Amino acid sequence: MNGAGQLRANSGIEGSVAVPWARLRIPAFPQIAVRVLQLAGGRAVSMRQLSDLISSDPAFCSEVLTIVNSLVYAPRFPVTSILQAVAMLGTHNLKGICLTVGVRAYLGKSLSHPAMRCIWRHNLATALVAQQLAIAGVIDKDKAYTAGILHDMGRLAFAALQPTEYSALLGTHTGSARSILASEKSLFGVDHCEAGRNLVHEWKLPPELETVVSLHHAKRDSSAWQIPDLIHVSCRIADSIGFPAFQGCIGGSYHDVLAEVPGPERDLFPSNVESLSFAIGSKINAVESL
Repeated sequence: MNGAGQLRANSGIEGSVAVPWARLRIPAFPQIAVRVLQLAGGRAVSMRQLSDLISSDPAFCSEVLTIVNSLVYAPRFPVTSILQAVAMLGTHNLKGICLTVGVRAYLGKSLSHPAMRCIWRHNLATALVAQQLAIAGVIDKDKAYTAGILHDMGRLAFAALQPTEYSALLGTHTGSARSILASEKSLFGVDHCEAGRNLVHEWKLPPELETVVSLHHAKRDSSAWQIPDLIHVSCRIADSIGFPAFQGCIGGSYHDVLAEVPGPERDLFPSNVESLSFAIGSKINAVESL
């Protein structure tokens, strides 16, 4: 583990001392969600394997089935088992649902705080936008959703580790999405992009997530349209349509951000910001109401 990453103990208190990253006790992400991500990333995973893993945790299983049966997916008939859900949605789609449940569980009771709810809604909005952009193009939509829901895992870690201090920062900071990185570093010793990169290694997540979580605020100098580029744009679109990671976030307009999307995807993506905001908001509200 990279010992250079640090957070500051008793942040905001005079005389606080830096704590090496390796000694931090960041709460573990729900292990069922991590195992699903690892298992579904393999080539030989069977529906039975995935079903048995999710079903091994009754509470997690119940949450997953609730989302599967919600208005988000609207199955023609009630889905009563994980095996049935896998057969209906496929392993990769179900992986996204598990990660959604995992993120919500990770934030836990802190979701009642407006600043923490912003993080949750921003992550989910980014995932939904990324999935819709991918459907309009050639990138795998399920991989896009996974990258979107986890792109801010560093923020999730800060929220779980020091919710009071981080809520105060999120609630008072004003500026671009990137501008908060310096404030996070001052408060914690690392910013959420650096923290996310460390967590990809610590939690043994698929290595392709490293670029997504560490560089989603940096525009890549690349002519190729790949998942990191898609998430960079999706994150900013989420900000522009009413789902910023913090209320004081100042970003570009929806149409300015959309102009950075390749022509084929842009032509098939909603040009009306109100309709996209309503569609994404409706899906988020459906998940939140469960």
